[in-house]
Amino acid sequence: MRDDRQRLDKWLWFARFARTRSLAARLAADGFVRVNGLRAENPAKGLAVGDVVTVAAPHATLAVRVTGLGLRRGPAPEARLLYDNLSGDPAPPELSE
Repeated sequence: MRDDRQRLDKWLWFARFARTRSLAARLAADGFVRVNGLRAENPAKGLAVGDVVTVAAPHATLAVRVTGLGLRRGPAPEARLLYDNLSGDPAPPELSE
């Protein structure tokens, strides 16, 4: 993958939308994630800075704009630097509990 892109499942895991990378991959594969308004059924879809990601979980739907590509899964304050929340609701620490 190009240096300016990152796999969707990896980014969801780094940004703490899922507890594990396999759960992040399942979110995408099961159709609960949209990238720029289009359903992302492939966990390997490349994300770039500026893309809008919408995650629909049973208890919340969250729309965020990607502001950074992570290098690791760090603490929650570091993970929040990877996106801007567009939905207005506070982001839960991890959507897929």
